[in-house]
Amino acid sequence: MATGNWSALEALETKVDRLLQLTNTLGKENRALKTQQQNWTTERAKLIEKNELAKSRVEAMISRLKSLEQD
Repeated sequence: MATGNWSALEALETKVDRLLQLTNTLGKENRALKTQQQNWTTERAKLIEKNELAKSRVEAMISRLKSLEQD
């Protein structure tokens, strides 16, 4: 094999190795981001639930206060 062809093959092999490393890195980052997104989605749902509970409690207190005013 000619020297020029060998150098081109080595350069191609280096590029393929870099692409494989980048693919692995991006895969890890993607999995981490998906996990983070799931955590935020779960946290958001919990906060919405707490907000609804607080809203219900405030509405109940307002109703009780109004009924006390009428008495």
